[in-house]
Amino acid sequence: MRYFSWIFFLFLVPFAHAQKKPAAKPTYVLFVFDASNSMVAKHQNTTRIEGAKELFYKFIDSLSRDKTMQFALRMYGSTVKYPPGDCKDSKLVVPFSPGNIAAIKQKVKEAKPTGITPIEHSLTESANDFKDNKSNNIVILITDGIEECGGDPCKARQKLMEKGIVFKPFIIGIGLTPEQIKTFECVGTYFDYDNNSTFGNITSVIQEQKLNKTTAQVNLLDSKSLPAETDVNMTFYDAGAKQYKYNFIHTINYKGNPDTLYIDDFPAYKVIAHTIPPTESAEIKLIPGKHTIIPIDAPQGFFSVKRPEGVYNYNEKVKCVVRKTGDAKTLHVQQLNYTDKYITGKYDIEILTLPRINVNQAEVEQSKTKTIEIPNAGMLQVKSLESGDGCILIKRNATDKLEWVCNLSAQTIQTYYLQPGNYVVTWRARSLKGSIYTIEKRFSITSDNQTIIELFK
Repeated sequence: MRYFSWIFFLFLVPFAHAQKKPAAKPTYVLFVFDASNSMVAKHQNTTRIEGAKELFYKFIDSLSRDKTMQFALRMYGSTVKYPPGDCKDSKLVVPFSPGNIAAIKQKVKEAKPTGITPIEHSLTESANDFKDNKSNNIVILITDGIEECGGDPCKARQKLMEKGIVFKPFIIGIGLTPEQIKTFECVGTYFDYDNNSTFGNITSVIQEQKLNKTTAQVNLLDSKSLPAETDVNMTFYDAGAKQYKYNFIHTINYKGNPDTLYIDDFPAYKVIAHTIPPTESAEIKLIPGKHTIIPIDAPQGFFSVKRPEGVYNYNEKVKCVVRKTGDAKTLHVQQLNYTDKYITGKYDIEILTLPRINVNQAEVEQSKTKTIEIPNAGMLQVKSLESGDGCILIKRNATDKLEWVCNLSAQTIQTYYLQPGNYVVTWRARSLKGSIYTIEKRFSITSDNQTIIELFK
């Protein structure tokens, strides 16, 4: 008996695991059907609307064999007669539900060319027709015309993306001119009704997209070409229109990989990583239903200028101007005692103390922190009996060359916070009209100490 019990157990376990196989993810297909007045026109041996109906029946009969799919029907231009028509004439006539195919077919059968063509409004409203944005949501638009209500179908596509409809619509055009076809390029993938392969192409793409959404990941590469850099804002630009489409903060996911992005596959993209300085990708075209890796060279290290909280430092007021070595353009203004991340390379740093401190060719290396430490300031107080003109000069190194630091104000008591060094102050009272009355005094500044200069002694 014990032998047979073990046999039963071994067969039971695989069966139990098979029972736990997750259900297939549902796909929701929304047909947006053009019932506008222009669909009454002749096309080939029939009318445009009858041709559209025939193609529609082929689609729904074929796709409905897949029991993981549900369907809905939105019509526009079907209720308010043109002229004048109504630019809000768009309605979800059959919502998503199991077993609604007969109802959808009946509504299409009853459709008669009536009103106007509000494509942007219809596509925008269609985003609300889906149950959620977690499923595979697909739009198929069947039309014979272009936007007639002043809308912008391209904006509608963006609104669909914002609501999580990541698959671009399929547009089936009946009798459209080349100029009219171009208006749909930014909306989705265009298929010509007169092309015999249209039906097969769309159904195969839908089946493929059921399994694979169009995704991308950005690999921010370090100095070893590993995708290790992260936590940087990225802007995706439509390379053709020169307009930005998305912003994402680059993230390494829980598996240690750059996060997967679900984005529109229509435009060619250029991605700008807002590192310091910015870095960018080559022009990238995503492949529908595939995963595309976008590499950007972005090796980074860290840079910091540090000074303790001395008595006279006032560090919160001190800024550091950062420039690429050999380039006069200001790249970044960094706060004292902060650490910022930079692309590896050499930089010239101008620290806005009194006097200014210049550090040239400071090198930032991969994942290392370049730290510059500066000494504490001292305080200088200048006193006079009346207003005058003058300046402070610093004597650099062991030479007698003097370098201007700042001009004195007209006040009789003035305070300055200076870096340690040997200085000269010159001054003349404004009431005295001769250069011979210039007063010159030498003094030294040491960290955390006070120096007082009296110009009347």
